[in-house]
Amino acid sequence: MFRLDPTRRFTEQEKIGHNRWHPDIPPVATVRPGQSFRVHCREWFDGWMRNDDSAEDIRDAPLTRVHCLSGPFAVEGAQPGDLLMVDILDVGPMEEDSGPLAGQGWGYTGIFHKRNGGGFLTDEFPDAYKAVWDFKGQTATSRHIPGVKFTGMVHSGLMGTAPSHDLLARWNEREATLIATDPHRVPPLALPPEPRDAILGTLSGEDFERVAREAARTAPPRENGGNQDIKNLTKGTRAFYPVYVPGAKFSVGDLHFSQGDGEITFCGAIEMGGYIDFHMDLIKDGMNKYGVSENTIFLPGITDPRYCQWLAFSGISVTKEGEQRYLDSDVAYKRACLHAISYLTKFGYSGEQIYLLLGAAPIEGRFSGVVDIPNCCATIYIPTEIFDFDVRPNTAGTTRVDPGRGAPRAGFE
Repeated sequence: MFRLDPTRRFTEQEKIGHNRWHPDIPPVATVRPGQSFRVHCREWFDGWMRNDDSAEDIRDAPLTRVHCLSGPFAVEGAQPGDLLMVDILDVGPMEEDSGPLAGQGWGYTGIFHKRNGGGFLTDEFPDAYKAVWDFKGQTATSRHIPGVKFTGMVHSGLMGTAPSHDLLARWNEREATLIATDPHRVPPLALPPEPRDAILGTLSGEDFERVAREAARTAPPRENGGNQDIKNLTKGTRAFYPVYVPGAKFSVGDLHFSQGDGEITFCGAIEMGGYIDFHMDLIKDGMNKYGVSENTIFLPGITDPRYCQWLAFSGISVTKEGEQRYLDSDVAYKRACLHAISYLTKFGYSGEQIYLLLGAAPIEGRFSGVVDIPNCCATIYIPTEIFDFDVRPNTAGTTRVDPGRGAPRAGFE
């Protein structure tokens, strides 16, 4: 239904997708309820990233270009108030096992520079770093993080329906209000509409200019689903999306070979291009019938890797500087991640290598206690089987590993 030629840029394809949310972007195709179809997806930066030992591409990544989304697809008979039922029949990397595009036998994870997007731990890791991963079947390994091998949870980071004009206006208003509280913050509090680098399907002329000024960026998740980065949206998933416009106008992109809960480095998953197979149906008036007025609900897939042993780290809502926060789950999860990083660097890795690993491997993140004032507790679970050596505490002490080439760094000097 949406084929991509790997030798041509995203904007040079037979069917042109989009990289903004707006109800007036025309559909690339129409599907029937009950129909199954395949969609090709380009890596979110349209081939900007390279399979090399430099992080300059991560440092200089043009955020105004993302995400390269396939769609929108109109669904016959879909009307506002319906629920769009989306089954993921299959999902995987591109068919070529080698080539210059992420998804052709390889993918990447990046730590974004604090001045260009940042990440969950951007104050602790402000520079840009990259790890390239090689695919062998369902397994990922990296020359930049040796001693690690794991089964990926292949999924789509971004799926969603088009917003209505009213919903779009609410997004832009509330995000502009947030930005106004600290307009010069680095990284910014939100990303306002940006006409530069906008891709809007077949729109042209005055319509293109108008929509480019109004359209929402695709970086955050919102009521329509969007960039939720839920690692469990794998093969076998059934998801239900609210319909806000006639035809639903469903779009997909941002495929990941694997990801840890939270995608903590921002470019934290193993990013790739590939394919995804869908079956779609409608639940008429489903938003009212089931009380789903916003955001997707879903039945997770059944193809997750099965790990048996885990090493878990906890954190509470007290900052690294010792400041007490009231039930701040964000701080608690950061502290859990930092505790895991501190522990695993004792085996010879750099902090950046472990930060990249926590974003890419199928790590489990959980909010374990959210009621015991003033501290909530968050935990991060790491499968011990992904390491080639024993990472569990023992009386013999740690095993020192060769960190290999390490994760390449690029900063703004």
